[in-house]
Amino acid sequence: MRGLTPLSPERAAALSGLYAAATGEARRRTLAGFALVAALAVVAGLIAEVRPLVFAENIGRFTAYIQQILPPISLEHPLEDVRAWYWGLPRWLGLLGETLLMAYLGTLLGGLAGFALSFVAAANLVRSRVLRLGAKRLLELCRTVPEVVFALIFVIAFGLGPMVGVLAIAIHTTGALGKLFSEVVENIDMRPVEGLSASGATWVQTVRFAVLPQVLSNFASYALLRFEINVRGAGVMGFVGAGGIGQEFLVAIRNFYYADVSAILVLIILTVFCIDLATERVRHRLIGAEQAR
Repeated sequence: MRGLTPLSPERAAALSGLYAAATGEARRRTLAGFALVAALAVVAGLIAEVRPLVFAENIGRFTAYIQQILPPISLEHPLEDVRAWYWGLPRWLGLLGETLLMAYLGTLLGGLAGFALSFVAAANLVRSRVLRLGAKRLLELCRTVPEVVFALIFVIAFGLGPMVGVLAIAIHTTGALGKLFSEVVENIDMRPVEGLSASGATWVQTVRFAVLPQVLSNFASYALLRFEINVRGAGVMGFVGAGGIGQEFLVAIRNFYYADVSAILVLIILTVFCIDLATERVRHRLIGAEQAR
């Protein structure tokens, strides 16, 4: 090419050596990282007693159980077999509706609590280090303890029933959504906040008119995603006596009602699948509307 001065052989050799040294160092760091990950995986497997040979020897039991719970549907009279398979459909739908309501109410209560705490935990809105750290530690406590543990505690305190599942889901959702919401708040454009603060607006007014318009679509998207997760979690709540379809599912497993196990499992999977599709469409519309602004 015209205008380019060729390098001297000594200079070209020196640059080639530097490039080779740099790429070699990067390659060594990458290999060292892979080796470290592999070593940690081996150590974790040994401590957790992960035994591939035992897994290979007993995988047949899992497949045998799957075969046992498959419904006995024949080609001669499939509709009658499906009716017999879903003999308890009205009751199961009622319990499934209870599970969905548990997830909805727990998500709503937890979302409102996380919404309120997220602004207090945001470093760009709250200057008090004590108040900010207190809010963050509270959110960490709420999301660190598993929902099932909260449910077990509430079962002891309040007895069996769906209220236990709602409380457990609400507390865990508070921590999870509060963390996500606060990170969204910390990434907002601060110019509207500074403008309102300079004009004498209160902290609440600043949050209302300068922060909320920037974060509401992301908040709604995260809340919908959390609702999907809570539907699955509410199904497990029944295992500890918190009501819903999970309790009936556990009874079927314990009593070896194989056809009922598969029927309830398929019902749960289809429900979660439909909810995932619906909320995914809503989330994409919200994100698209936010990006178009």
